[in-house]
Amino acid sequence: MILGIDTSIGTAVAIVDSAGRVRAEVVSRDPRGHAEVIGDLLVRVFHEAGVDPVEITAVAAGMGPGPFTGLRVGIAAARAFALGRGVPLIAVASHDAAARAHVDPAYATAGAAPVEGEPVAIVTDARRREVAVSIYRVERGMPVRLTDAHLVPRASTEPLALFGAPASELPETTSISAAALAQIAAERLSAGAADASAAEPLYLRAPDVTVPAGPKKVGT
Repeated sequence: MILGIDTSIGTAVAIVDSAGRVRAEVVSRDPRGHAEVIGDLLVRVFHEAGVDPVEITAVAAGMGPGPFTGLRVGIAAARAFALGRGVPLIAVASHDAAARAHVDPAYATAGAAPVEGEPVAIVTDARRREVAVSIYRVERGMPVRLTDAHLVPRASTEPLALFGAPASELPETTSISAAALAQIAAERLSAGAADASAAEPLYLRAPDVTVPAGPKKVGT
């Protein structure tokens, strides 16, 4: 059983079994208040899945991109659960989960079934009049990342490569599936490709607060 947690946009928690079947998923779409809801969502997902916390064998953490304050809530919760249970923590880029949900028939909306070779742009709100963009291509029915997440001004009129339109004109992802996140983690574990050393958050801009360089000189 794999527990998936993502707070890069709203707050999403899911439990997926080793075969990739979704046992339960609960979501709060509020882009703020992650710390206030994460505990309740964890309780709910275990109840709805009929799973005991001791059955969890790995935890998938959504690593963003996302705002610093919200993103770290989910990562901290995932790390704490994995540490407490003594199970692996699998780091998964949140945009990878969004791309998976876009092309997987289990998630894709009508008319959004994957087309081999088709480019897929995942665009999410990065605030401050910017969006975060990752670009994928469908290969063997699954998304393969071509371009890592990067910031683009909403006002930019420069077309994205492969799309012929600026990022602001492309569909924007407004939620991340914790179930898709956990399924990616399950596949990586099965393939022996899970890398705990990659568990670094994807913060695309520097924090507003920095450590002072040193004590200030006081004039006499």
